[in-house]
Amino acid sequence: MELSDEIRIQAPRDKVYAALNDPEILRQSIPGCEALEETGPGAYEARVVLKIGPVKARFSGAVTLDTTDAPGAFSLTGEGKGGAAGFAKGGADVTLTEEGEETVLTYVARVEIGGKIAQLGSRLIAGTAKKLSGKFFAAFAEQLNQPAQG
Repeated sequence: MELSDEIRIQAPRDKVYAALNDPEILRQSIPGCEALEETGPGAYEARVVLKIGPVKARFSGAVTLDTTDAPGAFSLTGEGKGGAAGFAKGGADVTLTEEGEETVLTYVARVEIGGKIAQLGSRLIAGTAKKLSGKFFAAFAEQLNQPAQG
């Protein structure tokens, strides 16, 4: 399954890129995220609780960032295991383009699933994935648009 979208964020590209590498901002943005810890440069361990249709599962997994073309573009790959519910793995290519005072974030994500969640049907899975990515980017943009503390 593939998802893609474009989001406008009211912040300069360097600030958006820095936020995408900030574990605390990411933890607060990821729907259902219980923990996100940096395990090395560009490497994270995550624990997320998700409900997909009738299946609720806690996924544990690892995410790795490839920042070779940063800050204009980067990619990430990840894999999560949800016990009896199954697994999810995939990746995303992200591009950050400055337009005046805004940054346009474009992504193309690929996801593979298996186990019990894979039996739920592709329309339910695709709808849930689109909803979760929308929630992530709305929460992420909201954090960047808050006035600086202090």
